[in-house]
Amino acid sequence: MLSRRIIPCLDVLGGRVVKGVRFRGHKDLGGVGELAARYRDQGADEIVLYDIAASAEGRTADRSWVREAAQELDIPFSVAGGIRSVEDARAVLGEGADKISINSPALERPELINELVSALGQQCVVIGVDSRRIEGEFRTFLYTGSEAKTRESGRLMIDWLKEVQDRGAGEIVLNCMEQDGTGDGYDIEQIFAAREILKIPLVASGGAKRVEHFEAVFKRADADAALAAGVFHRGELTVGDVKEFLASKGVEVRR
Repeated sequence: MLSRRIIPCLDVLGGRVVKGVRFRGHKDLGGVGELAARYRDQGADEIVLYDIAASAEGRTADRSWVREAAQELDIPFSVAGGIRSVEDARAVLGEGADKISINSPALERPELINELVSALGQQCVVIGVDSRRIEGEFRTFLYTGSEAKTRESGRLMIDWLKEVQDRGAGEIVLNCMEQDGTGDGYDIEQIFAAREILKIPLVASGGAKRVEHFEAVFKRADADAALAAGVFHRGELTVGDVKEFLASKGVEVRR
């Protein structure tokens, strides 16, 4: 069995790392390079960096802080934010990123997934999916980094995951919007529903606060990786704390 990955997430707004609750009310929590170095030293398997306003503002991720992160990191990291073409993706990878992640641009133009996979290889292409339950169905959303522009995409989460996988994406990050920033734990039901139809790696995101939350998402939902932000940024847990606990519970992790 492959080791389960622990992935700190840095949401970037105006060149600073921020964190909100359910994608709202963001607070400044530090610098990109500072936090990237902290999680590298704690033993993170990867790091993801999201320029959360880029898609809504019609621009590509600010490459200045991609360079800042690359200077600090010797572990893989992925970058998301307004990547709408192969050229955009190449530019971000050229600054040192190992993967690119797309969310709203893929929903706007799904063919972008095929183009990126063809040009860059499956291993480079991650699809982020922002989803919440509405009237008993999990539905996907665009532009979630902007309160004013967030809107439903019209696609059911499960249908979209099937299409993304068929188009060749290498990995999915499922952001459970109702859990984000709450500390109530991962949405096991939603993540397991995704797991049942995916053959590619699945990264769970949204709601982690206690070490038991990480155990649950691996043992009960069979996620390949767990992404977390605020709990690490605020120092409530370290990556090392999580890995030590998981190892004690029989979950395979890199140590």
